[in-house]
Amino acid sequence: MRKSPLILAATLATALAGGHASAQQSLKDVSYVTEGLIAVGMAYELSEVCGDLDARLFRGIGYLNQLKSHAKGLGFSNAQIDDYTDNKAEQDRLEAIARQRLVSLGAQPGDEGSHCSVGKAEIAKGSTIGYLLR
Repeated sequence: MRKSPLILAATLATALAGGHASAQQSLKDVSYVTEGLIAVGMAYELSEVCGDLDARLFRGIGYLNQLKSHAKGLGFSNAQIDDYTDNKAEQDRLEAIARQRLVSLGAQPGDEGSHCSVGKAEIAKGSTIGYLLR
């Protein structure tokens, strides 16, 4: 069975637990975090479909650490971060957004060539997605 691109992100984010605090807003509403998770999901999907691309695992872990640090800096606790990254409905929502964005960039579902083209274009642009690929 094929892994969900955001399950990897959620698993890595959950594995990087740190201190305790509280926050008044929902982590779902923190654009930097949600956009970061979407970018990780897009990079992962591109690397899974295009045989010419690989995910940069250590960069990905470092990037997920940045997202977690950002959330913690806003006052979110480990439990709140874990609740967010473990939430299946939220994973599904972010995955749908990631796939929709890939399509809007030209990656057609199941078409390796279009995924390779999008991935290589993102690398050339130096985008967050491209930063997470090689």
